[in-house]
Amino acid sequence: MIVDVHAHWGPWFFTMDVAEANLATMDRYGIGVSIVSATEAVIYDAAAGNRALDGWLATTERHYGYVTVNPRRLAEAERDLDEYLPTGRFVGVKIHTDYTGSPVTSPQMRETLALVASRGVPALVHTWGATVLDLAQACLDTPGLRAIAGHMGADGHRHAVEAARACDRLWLEPCYSHAPAGRIAQVVAGVDPGRLLFGTDSTLIDPASAFGAVAAAGLSPDVAEMVAWRNAVQLFGLDITA
Repeated sequence: MIVDVHAHWGPWFFTMDVAEANLATMDRYGIGVSIVSATEAVIYDAAAGNRALDGWLATTERHYGYVTVNPRRLAEAERDLDEYLPTGRFVGVKIHTDYTGSPVTSPQMRETLALVASRGVPALVHTWGATVLDLAQACLDTPGLRAIAGHMGADGHRHAVEAARACDRLWLEPCYSHAPAGRIAQVVAGVDPGRLLFGTDSTLIDPASAFGAVAAAGLSPDVAEMVAWRNAVQLFGLDITA
C-alpha cells in the first residue's frame, strides 16, 4: 500500500503534466490512494477549483481531497472549509505560499494557519529553502496546528531536519523536481521516522522521480512502510488497512 499525500487533480500549464493518465499512473507505481488538490484551485481560483474537485471526488474511491485556501481571501477560505470538510471527502488543507504571495511569516498566512488549526485537519504547505523553518515556528506559535512541509524545503532539506526536530507537529513530504544525491537519506537519518510521508507532485510530475529518490535512500523495511502509508493513515485518520 502506498498513500501519496502530495498529488493534484486537473491539467497543468507545464508540459510534463500526466493528468490524463491519473489512475494508470497510480497503478503503475502501486499507489493505492492519493490526496489531491485541484490544480485550478492552486494556481488560479481556489473557490472554483474546490467546487470542481468536490464533484469529481464523489466519483472516485481512490482519492481524498485538500481544500485549497488563499490566505489573501480568508472569508472565502473559511466558507470553503465549512462546506467541504464535513463531506468526509476532504481530509486536509492545501496552501501554496508562492502562488498566493503569502510567505509563512506574513500576517495573513499566520491567520490562515490558525483557521486551519481550528478545523482539526493537517495543512500541506509549500516550502522551499529555509521557509521550512518558518513553518516549524508557525506550528510552535499556533496551538493544535499540524502541518506538512511540502517538498520538505526542496533544496533546503537540511533546514527540514532542523525544523522537524524543533516541532513535533511538523511532517515532511519529499517530492522535488530535482534529485540531489543523498537528500532523502540525510533527512531520514536526522528525523523521527514517524514524521516522514510520501508524496509525488503527480500529476505535475511523474511519480518515477519521487520513487527513485526514496528507493535510493535504502530505507529499512519498517521505515519504508511508515513512509509509504502508515504515517499518512495516522495523520489524516484514513480508514485504510494494507
